[in-house]
Amino acid sequence: MKQMDAKSLQRVYAYKFASIYPLYVTKIERKGRAKDELDETLRWLTGYSQKRLESQIKKEVDLETFFAEAPKMNPARSLITGVVCGVRVENIKEPLMREIRYMDKLVDELAKGKTMEKILRT
Repeated sequence: MKQMDAKSLQRVYAYKFASIYPLYVTKIERKGRAKDELDETLRWLTGYSQKRLESQIKKEVDLETFFAEAPKMNPARSLITGVVCGVRVENIKEPLMREIRYMDKLVDELAKGKTMEKILRT
């Protein structure tokens, strides 16, 4: 798969987290998972409190801002491996795109029924 050009990357980074979040909720709820589990996963990844996570959604920040303002990205996120959208997350060179794909991969794992212990790498 070819690398995304700068214009495509900027378009992805400009997506509103508030637009993506309900898609994640729908995806995991269709598979019998709860919104609370999604929120726990996102908090684990980013270090946001529940209140700050909800605030970022309400403020409609873009993905670039969402990750830039994350209090503390979890160092264990480097243990997230596998394929998302045909690309191995561990091979993504561009840092922000890798963070976005880590998030996507965690949501996929949640939807596929993995246990929270495995998703949170504990």
